Amino acid sequence: MTDPNAIQPSALDQLPDRDPEETAEWQASLDAVAREAGPHRAAYLMRRTLERAEAGGIALPKLLETDYVNTIPTAAEPGLPGDEAMESRITAWNRWNAAAMVTRGSKYGVGGHIATFASAAWLYETGFNHFFQGKEADGSGDQLYIQGHASPGIYARAFLDGRLNEHHLDHFRQESGGNGLPSYPHPRRLPWLWEFPTVSMGLGPLSAIYQARFNRYLTNRGIKDVSASHVWAFLGDGEMDEPESTAALALAAREELDNLTFVINCNLQRLDGPVRANFKIVQELEAQFRGAGWNVVKTLWGTAWDELFALDTTGALVRRLREVPDAQIQTYQTRDAAYIRADFFGKDPALVEMAKLLSDDKILEVFHLSRGGHEARKVYAAYKAAVEHKGAPTVILAQTVKGHTLGEGFASKNANHQMKKLTVDEFKTMRDLLDLPIKDSDFVDGVVPYGHPGADSPEVRYLQERRAALGGPAPARRTHALAPLPAPAEKAFASFDKGSGSQNVATTMAFVRLVKDLVRDKETGKRWVPIVPDEARTFGMESLFPSLGIYSPKGQTYEPVDRDQLMYYKEAKNGQILNEGITEAGSMADFIAASTAYATHGEAMIPFYIFYSMFGWQRTADQMWQLGDQLGRGFLVGATAGRTTLTGEGLQHADGHSPVIAATNPAALTYDPAFAYEVAGIVREGLRRMYGEAKPGEDQNVFYYLTVYNEPMPQPAKPAGLGIDEGIVKGLYRFNTAESAGVTAPANAPRIQLLGSGTAIHWALEAQKLLAEEWGVAADVWSATSWSELRRDAMEADAALLRGEERVPYVRQALQGAEGPVLAVSDYMRQVPDQIAQWVEQDYSSLGADGFGLSDTREAARRHFGVDAQSIVVAALAQLARRGEVKATAVKEAREKYGL
Repeated sequence: MTDPNAIQPSALDQLPDRDPEETAEWQASLDAVAREAGPHRAAYLMRRTLERAEAGGIALPKLLETDYVNTIPTAAEPGLPGDEAMESRITAWNRWNAAAMVTRGSKYGVGGHIATFASAAWLYETGFNHFFQGKEADGSGDQLYIQGHASPGIYARAFLDGRLNEHHLDHFRQESGGNGLPSYPHPRRLPWLWEFPTVSMGLGPLSAIYQARFNRYLTNRGIKDVSASHVWAFLGDGEMDEPESTAALALAAREELDNLTFVINCNLQRLDGPVRANFKIVQELEAQFRGAGWNVVKTLWGTAWDELFALDTTGALVRRLREVPDAQIQTYQTRDAAYIRADFFGKDPALVEMAKLLSDDKILEVFHLSRGGHEARKVYAAYKAAVEHKGAPTVILAQTVKGHTLGEGFASKNANHQMKKLTVDEFKTMRDLLDLPIKDSDFVDGVVPYGHPGADSPEVRYLQERRAALGGPAPARRTHALAPLPAPAEKAFASFDKGSGSQNVATTMAFVRLVKDLVRDKETGKRWVPIVPDEARTFGMESLFPSLGIYSPKGQTYEPVDRDQLMYYKEAKNGQILNEGITEAGSMADFIAASTAYATHGEAMIPFYIFYSMFGWQRTADQMWQLGDQLGRGFLVGATAGRTTLTGEGLQHADGHSPVIAATNPAALTYDPAFAYEVAGIVREGLRRMYGEAKPGEDQNVFYYLTVYNEPMPQPAKPAGLGIDEGIVKGLYRFNTAESAGVTAPANAPRIQLLGSGTAIHWALEAQKLLAEEWGVAADVWSATSWSELRRDAMEADAALLRGEERVPYVRQALQGAEGPVLAVSDYMRQVPDQIAQWVEQDYSSLGADGFGLSDTREAARRHFGVDAQSIVVAALAQLARRGEVKATAVKEAREKYGL
């Protein structure tokens, strides 16, 4: 059996010891220190030695944890350059108004959060006064990801600044009447203030990393120099449990994003209780971030602790702080001095002696009030260290008390996240604590008043002067008056109108060919941002590697293995392609940053993110919603789409539902094009709507989702006739009739309308031929490019009708006069084509690929789901038989003939 006390071998044991005697002396010295001064002293010396080695550039594994003390000791703190007393008064007003706003709204039952901002007030105020750059210089400034539950404090500061008034505050979470305030940071609801929606836990930190990375991308590509912009992400320690919160830490370190700072408010509490009841979340996060390569600054204790640390000559205090679990730290916050003396100091004789030198008031001061995140000097020192650190991103772990200054009923209580109001007496206690000039008579009928020192008060002047010096108000979102991008040359789109002749081309390849032409456009080509999650070769995009280059901040420091090939793997500092590896979440974060650059940086970029359609909406629908919240613009492309086209892959890869999920997003325009010319037409329209001349009343803040297929098929020429382009964009047009298709059906034959989208139109065209030649039925075939846009138009018509306006839905207009019933089919679940059923005047039925996918050939899969041409024929005959237009026996005959 292995001796657990034996010294375990390390990687260094693989190297020969050039001087065993010297090694033995070092080991003996360590043993002597441990024997004479104790193991804690030995550990201390080892840590300091490792720190010196790291500082000297000696290659050794980094320490993942440091002591549970401030990274920057008080003696090393820089002086606070502002007026600390003035900033304290400003913070007091903000604390008051944040609590008042939520409490006043509680009578309407709309809720709100008080405790989060109470803990983080100084984290924000210090940044607003000294660090956060506004947008009045270069239009970019800093990017601020505000913790969602802290929004009342940000509104309170905007109220003090004059950007909001009492009416706004009184309509917190009451938006329907206009001039209300959304509950959380929300650009779509308050677009002049908020840039980034952050309340969906974990998406803020992920997006902040990719935003900082995209800033470097813009600079390195020469689009705009935003090297002065800094990204600040304010996060909760409980939020860091979300896998998205830490998913891209290595990316940030690998690319040396020193333009990025995470500020984690470590109040040790999440929604239900302690974040790490039996452990220490700060130490866990420090190890996680250090291990990923981040610079870590811990701001844990306030200056009141200095006296205790000065008394700690044996290290007993530091050891005790390391071993006390977080939940016990919370308990100390709520208990008296006697309890703290017994439980904290009573565990070690050295601490017992220390406690004898401390008054009860001193003990309560340090354990109840003194946290690093509550002191402007401590926070300023941490922020200054962060912005001055080069070569790596920084995380600041700031320890606070959740519910700080809200009174004993709030501070560190497990339930404080759900506590939405204070009583009048609690407000009066808070007023006295904050020393605010609010009189008892100001509480009229028990309603807490808002507080404001006056528009010309020293506090407001100071606040506004600080913001003017930093480049204007923050947070702020600017919608720049950008000139519409010029439309690309028509040749790029028109080349698809003639079809592919005898060549089989998948619509995925058609899209890639279109993009190849568009990125060559002299005016707009550089603005395209191709994004792909390590599947470029799957989608036939490898030819873009050498021409556009794959973005890498280090360029290409190696010779690629395929350098002698035409389509070699080329990385470049100014590369245009973002190839993110196997991370759909990271790719979506890229897309969001690029799609909102028109507002963030005043630069219109055209991102397209191409992915396995199964792994897009299903995995990252929350980010698609974030994209809509943030008013993003661009093209999402679900490639290898459909439930039956990805031959052999099986249910894990077979997408039969992404259009259903996409249809739930109000900002998504979802298309399922069948032919190459449709792809071109949709992209052309998307470029016009999002980046060109908008039509009156048209919302440009949308994004397009296109499904494209990997099944090579003949691409027909674009049909001649009026309304084709309109139909492609609106979602439906007649591709052919039985007569124009040249199929033979008897005169006065029963007629049916076949609606197909995407690859399903090819089955409908085959069924058209079978129906005519084998069953004497005439079928017209329609291309349904967008079921969801047809539905959206019809719903708008319904809404207009309620207003007394007569409007006929486009789908009804298009099908008006079409003979016979309608049968709709797609390579998705029936719910997709059924979106339009209630607005179709003809008899309506549908076919689709419901259920799980399976591994097999395309033909077998389509037969399994009952969507192949023969299944369409049987369904069509059944529909006509119910109407008495064909004999009922025909259905049975067809079923037997086709083996169904």
